Amino acid sequence: MTAALSDPIAQVALRPPSTVMRLRRMGAMFPTRLSFLRTLLRDLAAENAQVTRPVWEMDEGGFGHAVYTLRLGGFDYSLVAISTDLPPELRTDRVIATAWDTAYVLYDGIPDAAEIARIVASAPHQEASRYTARDLVLSRANKSVRLFQHTVDALKSGGQPDAQMVRDIGYLMRTTAVYGNGKFGIADRAHIASRPFLGGPFAAEMLTVWLIRGFTHDLVEHVGGAALDPVLKRHLGIGNSTGLGMAPFLVSHPRLLDSWMQVRETALARVAAHPKLTADQQAQLHAMAARASRHMEDWNVPDEIAAARITELRKDWPEVQALLKRSLAGDYPIAAVLVASKAWFEDTQELLIALLLEPFGALIDGLTECLANPFTAQIDPAMDVAVLRDLIARDWDWALALDFDSKTETAQFWYVSEAKQEPRLGLRHEEEGAELESPLDIARQVATLAFALEGKIGSVAELVMAQPEQRFAVRRVQSLAIAPYGEIRDNLIGEDCLPIDMLRCKLSFFGASKFDPKSDRWTRITLFQGAPLFDELQGAEACWLPCFGE
Repeated sequence: MTAALSDPIAQVALRPPSTVMRLRRMGAMFPTRLSFLRTLLRDLAAENAQVTRPVWEMDEGGFGHAVYTLRLGGFDYSLVAISTDLPPELRTDRVIATAWDTAYVLYDGIPDAAEIARIVASAPHQEASRYTARDLVLSRANKSVRLFQHTVDALKSGGQPDAQMVRDIGYLMRTTAVYGNGKFGIADRAHIASRPFLGGPFAAEMLTVWLIRGFTHDLVEHVGGAALDPVLKRHLGIGNSTGLGMAPFLVSHPRLLDSWMQVRETALARVAAHPKLTADQQAQLHAMAARASRHMEDWNVPDEIAAARITELRKDWPEVQALLKRSLAGDYPIAAVLVASKAWFEDTQELLIALLLEPFGALIDGLTECLANPFTAQIDPAMDVAVLRDLIARDWDWALALDFDSKTETAQFWYVSEAKQEPRLGLRHEEEGAELESPLDIARQVATLAFALEGKIGSVAELVMAQPEQRFAVRRVQSLAIAPYGEIRDNLIGEDCLPIDMLRCKLSFFGASKFDPKSDRWTRITLFQGAPLFDELQGAEACWLPCFGE
């Protein structure tokens, strides 16, 4: 008998937030088929999107501007790309930079000559310029000078770039910022949130980066005077340098974070409920495990801590593959694998989880419709303070166990740089500025609220009228009650807090790979490495984890 369309989809219990929402585990996450860029590529393929290049005004050195256009979901979009001759002494990925090799605007529609001229004049100055509601995304990128120039020289001499260098670096340019959602006068997200295929989180930004990647290929071929080998070209993604500016996002958007995590955990719960796997599904999982092994061989970083984790992953992975061979033909094999995986460290567990989702697109891809969340945390003023106390006891025991009189638990403070208006992290007991602290000390504020609630009766409205400084903590407690994956369950001002864990969590949802930490506060990554080129969308599934030579 065929199940009715309304029948619920089987799933096991979700992993508890107390396990999932720890910084160490969040800092071990990998991209999945639910990641934003994978979702975008499926949408582009389904729409048979065609990229054209109506404008190419570049001199022989590769300086000038170009325009790329495509139609998606009934709307036209254009990338205006500007390439400038940047003196080497001005090239830096740091936020203090004032000039870049290239600048970009994703434009709503197809710009006429006047609009192109406006963007060409303003985009190279980035935040020093102002923009219009037709400008959806603003971005910039610097060359990987070594690989870009090497590729140009190789093409000019009739050859191809060195395969090992392409494998090791993996991109011709890296973005240093991709701005959306109303910054500097560009369109607010609400302007496109209801449009087909751009309503998901960071969909417009991912579209921009994919188009930038294609531009970097065209530019190096133009300057080199010859075509790149398609296999090498496919392996050239877009690099990105990401620092502290991104870290607080997950804290300031608890309802959105909850949606992202719920989608990922629900997908895993659905897959784990499978009583039997087909021969094809088993074969796909074995193939993906082998792919992960090849990916790890390509993934080499200088950071000692990150390198040690990659080494441990490589050591564990043959055992993972052996477990899959033993388990996949049995009953409830995914659930059995997940139980057995607890013997390994977080990185191995999370890589395995990302792998296990791969063959089940028909079952879980629809969940990406739930990634966006327009709701924000609100105070329920009618709640009785006794209920509020119970919520703290139930959900925040980890925060109440911390000693905020200890220098260890208050070692750091978050603030916003006056010069760049970007988040920064200071050392409370060594540096000045703690009086300007941003409210990312969630655990401490909730602990303070718990103390303030002792012996109190009445409503939340009465509480916050008498003690308005408790409004923020009250809102966080009430929000977590309905969005259980919306809170990082660690002390964000403690000595052990590593912002790199927050960065990796968010970037894994973007679809980033090849995490290359430069400190515990910033990292380099690669986006769209191994992804279909402009002319390869049809029938191509963006593969999980890039592997050189494919």
